[in-house]
Amino acid sequence: MEDIPPCHIHIDTEGRWYHQGAEMIHREFIRLFYQNMVLDSKGRYLINWANERCYVEVEDTAFVVRRVSYEKGNQDRASGIELSLSDDTKEALIPDSLCVGKENILYCKVKSGLFPARFNRAAYYQLAEHIEEDGKNYFLPLHGQRYYIPQSPDLKSKIQNLKS
Repeated sequence: MEDIPPCHIHIDTEGRWYHQGAEMIHREFIRLFYQNMVLDSKGRYLINWANERCYVEVEDTAFVVRRVSYEKGNQDRASGIELSLSDDTKEALIPDSLCVGKENILYCKVKSGLFPARFNRAAYYQLAEHIEEDGKNYFLPLHGQRYYIPQSPDLKSKIQNLKS
């Protein structure tokens, strides 16, 4: 098995990048690293650039949803939702990828479903304005459908362990 060295880069839960403990402030470099990032079969974040590979230490997810914008449809319901991400890009929400993880953090998939993304507090509240409940389940009404928001399998197993 091939050994992949560390990049000495760390991404915190808010999507801030650090190199050897110092915060990285040059957005051009950060965007370049995001563009060359992959997830390996072990779930590690790798930067694959200039024929070199190294892994990045990530506290939670490399991508963070920082803002949620929506188009109003009928009866002020969202007809489309756009996410502003920590790599300075925008993309449409994949509504069936929403889930709640540990500590009630909201997640979704981004980049054509290849990467998980964590919602920061502001983005969570922006999306929560459109989330509804039908008794005991939460869902996002969008495109004439209900997209239910499950708890992640990791959270469910922890809850089950507490009960036994």
